[in-house]
Amino acid sequence: MYNYLDFEKPVADLEGQILELKKLAESGEAVDVADEIARLEKRSKDALIEVYRSLTPWQKAQVARHPDRPHCLDYVRDLFTDFTPLAGDRAYGEDNAVIAGFARFKGESVAVIGQEKGNDTQSRLKHNFGMARPEGYRKAVRVMDLADRFGIPLISIVDTTGAYPGIGAEERGQAEAIAQSTSKCLGLKVPNVAVVIGEGGSGGAIAIATANQVYMLEHAIYSVISPEGAASILWRDSARAKDAATNMKITAQDLMGLKVIDAIIPEPIGGAHRAPQKVIEAAGEQIEKGFAELAGNNMDYREHRREKFLAIGRTL
Repeated sequence: MYNYLDFEKPVADLEGQILELKKLAESGEAVDVADEIARLEKRSKDALIEVYRSLTPWQKAQVARHPDRPHCLDYVRDLFTDFTPLAGDRAYGEDNAVIAGFARFKGESVAVIGQEKGNDTQSRLKHNFGMARPEGYRKAVRVMDLADRFGIPLISIVDTTGAYPGIGAEERGQAEAIAQSTSKCLGLKVPNVAVVIGEGGSGGAIAIATANQVYMLEHAIYSVISPEGAASILWRDSARAKDAATNMKITAQDLMGLKVIDAIIPEPIGGAHRAPQKVIEAAGEQIEKGFAELAGNNMDYREHRREKFLAIGRTL
């Protein structure tokens, strides 16, 4: 059984019935329920397809935040070999919200920076729900400096509601740290790609996502502020997050049309949490394809990034 979202209730009811029938069959009672299970499984699959065929932006935001969705460390474990994490920013301390280090991808050396939300209460607290503090961004800059020095491409895995807004973070220069990380991303002499796997929230995301190529999972979101935050500012009512999500153009499909991102990575029907391995493999294939395209163009990666981001919002 999955953690069902509110709009998935028709599917939840059908899959609950299937589970009960399977328990009945396993109990050893002389009841043939195979045909009924097959019928319900088809109805469940059809209902899931129907629900996910027309998700609203707010529903996509809920899918992007699903607690069972694969997170950064899942991608690191399955896509990379010989991953060696680096800790600390050499100035203040370690930030577990940011995962950073070096690894091999398809046999080639890469730098990896990502945001980890955690998957249970203990790990979420350890990783601060993926909300980085200044030392996290300074650690990211440290890894980018090393990648640039040794000519190693960078892969960023983005999944955060935003940078941590606490008093301590502000006292230690949160805004400056985000700005420095964004600037370092833009100025890399090596190619970089970024993948938004869940939430791409505000400057907390853009700090590691100003890449030559930016990809999003099909049901991920990417925005300057959370729908709840936008609703609080625009209407002084966070309950209108649904309206904000619709108007903000936060979905992968909207952002592809606006040329903010470069490709959409498909998810299985029902979201990434229903088939994590398939999604991670698809992300790996897209990353490999992106690096191949960048390498084949023999470009100045800094100039490419400059033109890419200056072109966003231009009208002809």
